[in-house]
Amino acid sequence: MPSRSLRRWTEDAALALDRMEHAHRVVGGSSPGRRYATQQINQSYLVMLSSHFQQFCRDLHSEAVDHLVRGLDPALLPIVLSALTSDRRLDRGNPTPGNLGSDFDRLGMTFWPDVNALHRHNAARAKRLELLGHWRNAIAHQDFAGNARHLGDRTEITLADVRQFRSACRALA
Repeated sequence: MPSRSLRRWTEDAALALDRMEHAHRVVGGSSPGRRYATQQINQSYLVMLSSHFQQFCRDLHSEAVDHLVRGLDPALLPIVLSALTSDRRLDRGNPTPGNLGSDFDRLGMTFWPDVNALHRHNAARAKRLELLGHWRNAIAHQDFAGNARHLGDRTEITLADVRQFRSACRALA
């Protein structure tokens, strides 16, 4: 049985992201050529992808915490819950590899070594996730110059780029 967070990611988030794909097709058409309005859709799509993946990761972390504290003495429950979730990086930061590792490692996991052991491409997917965070910050804060070294001095994101980020997130989920 898949987790609630995975079901929400594969159903609700996927539907919302698919609607961005549809909006891109409607505005941009399907034939080759430059369409300037699609850049705003690509940026919106990327930020939406990042936010939905952050929600998935945060929800998954909460599910893991709930599993760990199940059956715990009710008097200890608030103390343990606070220790496992207070100052959680996914509550205030992007779903970067560093933030994911920090939050899940607090649960006694060796998160990235375990994730990387699941599939040989997961280390590369983690790097894509890191780059997604840089793009998200550049777009959300309109600070392409501050992220230039991470973005290869690019200021525009393509639909193909966003699709690659989405594929990495989907595979990591």
